[in-house]
Amino acid sequence: MSSEYRDFLELSYSELEDLNLAAKEQRRNRVDPAKIQEERLAYLRDERRIKAVMVVFSDLEGRLHMLDYDKKFLVNSYDNLTFDGSSIRGFTAQRESDLRLAIDWAAFYWTPADVFGAGKVLVFGEVIDKNGEHYAGDLRGVLKNYAKEQFDKNGYHLNAANEIEGFLFEGIDAERSFHELGSFEYVNKGGYYHSLPGDPLREFIDTTAEVQRAMGFENEKDHPEVAPSQFEINYTYGDVVMAADQIQLYKLICRQVATQMGMTASFLPKPVTGVNGSGMHTNVSITKDKTNLMWDPNGEEKTSKFGWEFVDRILTVGSDLCVVLNASVNAYRRLDPHFEAPNQIKASATDRGSMVRIPIGNAKSARVEVRSVGPDANPYMVLYTIFKTGLDGEIAKIENLRQAERYLPDNIYTALEDFNKSEWVTTILGGDVKQRYSDLKQASADRCPRLLGTIVKPCEIQFHHDVYNQLLWGQF
Repeated sequence: MSSEYRDFLELSYSELEDLNLAAKEQRRNRVDPAKIQEERLAYLRDERRIKAVMVVFSDLEGRLHMLDYDKKFLVNSYDNLTFDGSSIRGFTAQRESDLRLAIDWAAFYWTPADVFGAGKVLVFGEVIDKNGEHYAGDLRGVLKNYAKEQFDKNGYHLNAANEIEGFLFEGIDAERSFHELGSFEYVNKGGYYHSLPGDPLREFIDTTAEVQRAMGFENEKDHPEVAPSQFEINYTYGDVVMAADQIQLYKLICRQVATQMGMTASFLPKPVTGVNGSGMHTNVSITKDKTNLMWDPNGEEKTSKFGWEFVDRILTVGSDLCVVLNASVNAYRRLDPHFEAPNQIKASATDRGSMVRIPIGNAKSARVEVRSVGPDANPYMVLYTIFKTGLDGEIAKIENLRQAERYLPDNIYTALEDFNKSEWVTTILGGDVKQRYSDLKQASADRCPRLLGTIVKPCEIQFHHDVYNQLLWGQF
């Protein structure tokens, strides 16, 4: 169809960056949500070139869902957007299927027309239950409420930055075709930091980085990673909910850019054996009155007592949280210290086999890095459990807790047993959400061989929550 008659919004990347950074600053400054809502609605009414609003939300496993609403409809009906929750894995049962989407107007993004389509903007939604409260299965709402509670009660700003690794493979939908082909094909075999200008991996990284920059990510650095065709694109830290939103957008952007280039961006933790897997190292800090509470120039590893207690609480329940941080059958292939991945429940400034690392820092950058997180985990659940545990958990009386010889589960079945028995997980997630999440993970595990073996099996790809194939799942 001809586009000459379509007067849809298409902004330059520099214009997009200015708009998105201004919106990001409003979130950082905690501008009154009512004021932001008024501004966004006025903008949508006045900007005739916008045709649709993409409303996105995440299910219990962290899979991103997108709905396009006609702009005029949304402006008039934003307070009554209903959807069938029984169609979303892990959400409501069929007998209680009606849920609503509320709009988080502060989480509003102007999107590049060449990637998302002309005349569109994107905003995050919040799932609302029939009683008008945040739905317990929407971990974004849970995380947002917890962050607000910590700010209101203690003046804490919860900050996070994530280093998200992924692979770039030949062909569109390479993951969904894995059960037919039995392997992935690299687009580049260069390895760490090595990719010549203009080769497919470098072009993908460059294009993705430009889209992120336009969407206000505030990029820091990007590069090929250790394994062939592996990449990492880093951006600055942010408020915990914004940080989790950006993880979802990061993966969405990577997948869309790769598809447009005829390739697949994969966030499976270990799609190929014999090379390094992909992690999502999660760096967290807490500030109060612009002071980093993790920093103490005289503390052990220049970390404060507050920071070490935060670490000790996480180490106490490391096994219990493992299936939250490593959410798939495939994730347990990655937890191998021979490939720079953690498998020990301990803390260290240098040992990359440790679940928690204390990076070199200063008064601004001091932080705790949880290294055992897979890139396919629900980012809202990950950040909520890390902060909730680090601030509110208990410290076990284990001798030499930070260096004790304790190991993370090496398979999802053991991880599920620890998760199911954990009283702390019940406390932080609630019994119902805990059971639903466990059932989803168990269902995926039951469709896969119990022993991982030395090769990646088709079922651990085709029944993976990120890859979800409706036709294949429907056969069970």
